[in-house]
Amino acid sequence: MNKVYNRIESIIGNVITVRAEGVKYKELAQITTRFGKSLAQVNKIDGDIVSLQVFAGGQGVSTGDEVRFLGHEMRVSFGEDLLGRIFDGSGQPRDRGPALTDNMTAIGGPSVNPTKRILANRMMRTNIPMIDMFNTLVVSQKLPIFSISGEPYNQLLARIAMQAEADVIVLGGMGLKYDDFLYFKEELSKGGALSKTVMFIHTASDPTVECMMIPDMALAVAEQFALQDKDVLVLLTDMTNFADAMKEIAITQEQVPSNRGYPGDLYSQLASRYEKAVDFANSGSVTVLAVTTMPGDDVTHPVPDNTGYITEGQYYLKGGRIEPFGSLSRLKQNVNGKTRKDHRALMDAMIRLYSSYKETLEKKNMGFSMSKWDKKLLKYGELFESRLMSLSVNLSLEDALDTGWEILAECFDKNETGIKSDLTDEFWHNK
Repeated sequence: MNKVYNRIESIIGNVITVRAEGVKYKELAQITTRFGKSLAQVNKIDGDIVSLQVFAGGQGVSTGDEVRFLGHEMRVSFGEDLLGRIFDGSGQPRDRGPALTDNMTAIGGPSVNPTKRILANRMMRTNIPMIDMFNTLVVSQKLPIFSISGEPYNQLLARIAMQAEADVIVLGGMGLKYDDFLYFKEELSKGGALSKTVMFIHTASDPTVECMMIPDMALAVAEQFALQDKDVLVLLTDMTNFADAMKEIAITQEQVPSNRGYPGDLYSQLASRYEKAVDFANSGSVTVLAVTTMPGDDVTHPVPDNTGYITEGQYYLKGGRIEPFGSLSRLKQNVNGKTRKDHRALMDAMIRLYSSYKETLEKKNMGFSMSKWDKKLLKYGELFESRLMSLSVNLSLEDALDTGWEILAECFDKNETGIKSDLTDEFWHNK
């Protein structure tokens, strides 16, 4: 039976307190004001003093308003009807479509039992050479995209959403500018990917508490699709906004802050979301790619720093492209041997030569004279950046490997690449 209270003890910003018994942490409540009804969530219990974060904010709430506890945590509807739909952080439609109330599933549950998982061993193609060829994304992997503000990380996510070999895309946006929200909507619609996408969007003007709901909603829906034998790719942007929302709410609760004001459980909060990545033994999978912006390009900032301990590598987005140095997919070796026999050797050789190009470029900028070998490296670096590193390049893995051989053949002789002769004899492109 729902518990109803008609006295609010205090209203501080978006947090209200009531005296209540028998309620649970994260339980939802409905507040009835003279302006209508609003949801709130229990975020602190101290004896019989219960604090609730009001989704729509504390403005308009008075001490005599009715608070009705609903007896359950936040839930989200699940089913094929979700595909092509857009929702906010409270699960309500943003697209003016009908509200969905069937097959409600709880969000924020525990991660999957390890005995139900299998070892990640399948490639998820994106047609982005710097991912597919050099740092392969593996089904059920969890990877962050480390970036700074101003980099095209949302454009990168939109391209991945349109090109990835996934049955379902679940996009979770946190603290998005409205222009970014419209960009995702328009790009996925033009690219024909909206029909297989579910979007949960929190904009910068929405209530803070809804920002914290986005990853749990996206991952709960993704898990249900995966149990229906579908490969699901979850794209989250931006986890730093999620952490900042946690910090803001922790301050209102007067929690003792930890590093740079973030709550002490930041690591476990992030890990509980990333660990939802899974490849089920007898069903589908959940793969997670999440943007993490680094304030001041500081990788030691608490959010990227904690993220690095949780995930299986990272992509660094700098200068409008994925950097080969620093970017790492720790599971790529699980699939590289299953793609094409030249994949690993070509990848290693091209990165090694690109490293030599960077050294040569520095020598050139310092005014040193260039040898014949230096000039070859300079030509190679320019071709590598334009034909493979640019985010505008759209190539299948096989086409990217062929392009790699073409670049090498344009710049070097066979014996200068360091690749075994049996591979060069088979794959080398004549000039």
